[in-house]
Amino acid sequence: MLVQDRSTPKSPKAHIRALHSLHPDRFTEPKNLDFSTWFSENLYKIVTISLLIATVAALFFLRNVADTAALVSYETQAKSLEKIEFPQINWNSVALVSDKSPYANFRSERWILVSVSNYPTDSLRKLVKIKGWQVLAIGNSKTPSDWSLKGAIFLSLEQQANLGFRVVDHLPYDSFVRKNVGYLFAIQHGAKKIFDADDRGDVIDNDLGKHFDVELVGEGARQDIILQYSHENPNRTIVNPYIHFGQRSVWPRGLPLENVGEIGHEEFYTEVFGGKQFIQQGISNGLPDVDSVFYFTRKPGLEAFDIRFDEHAPKVALPQGTMVPVNSFNTLYHSSAFWALMLPVSVSTMASDVLRGYWGQRLLWEIGGYVVVYPPTVHRYDRIESYPFSEEKDLHVNVGRLLKFLVSWRSSKHRLFEKILELSYVMAEEGFWTEKDVKFTAAWLQDLLSVGYQQPRLMSLELDRPRASIGHGDRKEFIPQKLPSVHLGVEETGVVNNEIGSLIRWRKNFGNVVLIMFCSGPVERTALEWRLLYGRIFRTVVILSEQKNADLAVEEGRLDFVYKQLLNIFSRFTSAEGFLFLQDNTILNYWNLLQADKSNLWITDKVI
Repeated sequence: MLVQDRSTPKSPKAHIRALHSLHPDRFTEPKNLDFSTWFSENLYKIVTISLLIATVAALFFLRNVADTAALVSYETQAKSLEKIEFPQINWNSVALVSDKSPYANFRSERWILVSVSNYPTDSLRKLVKIKGWQVLAIGNSKTPSDWSLKGAIFLSLEQQANLGFRVVDHLPYDSFVRKNVGYLFAIQHGAKKIFDADDRGDVIDNDLGKHFDVELVGEGARQDIILQYSHENPNRTIVNPYIHFGQRSVWPRGLPLENVGEIGHEEFYTEVFGGKQFIQQGISNGLPDVDSVFYFTRKPGLEAFDIRFDEHAPKVALPQGTMVPVNSFNTLYHSSAFWALMLPVSVSTMASDVLRGYWGQRLLWEIGGYVVVYPPTVHRYDRIESYPFSEEKDLHVNVGRLLKFLVSWRSSKHRLFEKILELSYVMAEEGFWTEKDVKFTAAWLQDLLSVGYQQPRLMSLELDRPRASIGHGDRKEFIPQKLPSVHLGVEETGVVNNEIGSLIRWRKNFGNVVLIMFCSGPVERTALEWRLLYGRIFRTVVILSEQKNADLAVEEGRLDFVYKQLLNIFSRFTSAEGFLFLQDNTILNYWNLLQADKSNLWITDKVI
């Protein structure tokens, strides 16, 4: 510890006198003035200094205003410079590309497309044995250099680069979106149907024709009437097709999380004539197409998922204005929708096929086509791998907004390809993907023309016409089965089936309560999990954390000062009947809340 010695301080006057005695010619004895006398004698100095300070402050303010104006002008110019450029294409000058590969003379009307990163799987070996279909395997930078499989055509990175397609320059080396090259290759070699698949699923009974409508015209076509979701509710833009096939608690990847709680079956359906189901989405048994939120919150330990759907449920179509998630591993495309195969490149791999599906469905309405969802077509095996949540974040944040945008979007263009390019451009402006995909779309459309593809003709959009009223005779009823599943980490069998119904009734009667939850750990998974689990019954779920995350609607807060922040939350939800505060390590047992006394359970403007 450092200590300083302090001597007794001398009187200031004594100090002045000492200086005076040492320097008599330099210092004089100071005058003893009071403040009023000093102020009157120095008034002109004070006024002068005050005017000088005011002048400097005014000049400084004016300079800042000028700098601010210059900054705003600069930012405006920067934004104009960053404006996305709309591609200019001369559609009539696109030349055909000749195939110089060893398969130049090969032709097939039915193709199965897969992306391969490892050596052939057992499922892939079964795919090549399906009669009447040609398997095309697309490699990437992860694919072994000696990859081969008898009966399959394999395109390595080097072979893809030599095909002369424009899209190759836009594709990443290590991604499954290199399937874009395969789609063009198949179309160039006579494709009329393309089954988009992966190498981890087995086609049930090894027969695609048994499950899908492979033929839409001609002798082999099924000219049957298809059950269709009702368009009675104009505000409904998305449905969960898994409910129709017996699984109410499972939802597909790409379904907005705010729609997960809608687990009731359809009041009624309508019907549509078959023949224009240009995109056919199959259901997968085993591990269906689910997102990471479902995978994390429903996983029963290390046990593999083996979820089954109703194979006897009828296929179901989507009317214009209503969409469904579409994936890239169990979907059949007919030639009229080949343009919709384009996998975007500027979004994450887990979001690419889902965005493609919504983008394609909206454009499909322009040619009078629609999507149909089919009963189980493949069995997909769960490898018990960790789902990459970070790859899905864009999906969970933007998909709800995307659906509203697509349904409201209109175009005055007179050709389909012009509409496709315009929609891709506007989606980049809205931030759903980037300018990379605008340029990629332009390359994709030109490549389609270069391989001989003819764009379909436009038809009138039903969304712009008055919808016919649905009469009693037009209403078709189908009650889905309730198959065993997983709900909130427990098997959905027996009494749990009834408890889910109680949960829905509870929300109807008691759901005007705001849940406030504090996340003490990482928010990326926790926030979505709790919002998903409790969003079904509470009016609103407010998530607080020490780390703010605007994308996940997580607000910044500290646990030791949380009660001060609650006052602000109370003022935001003045019409709420009550508030409930939980930490993320607390489990709320709400199964028996239907019998609870709300007057004792919830206290308005107070925290329980």
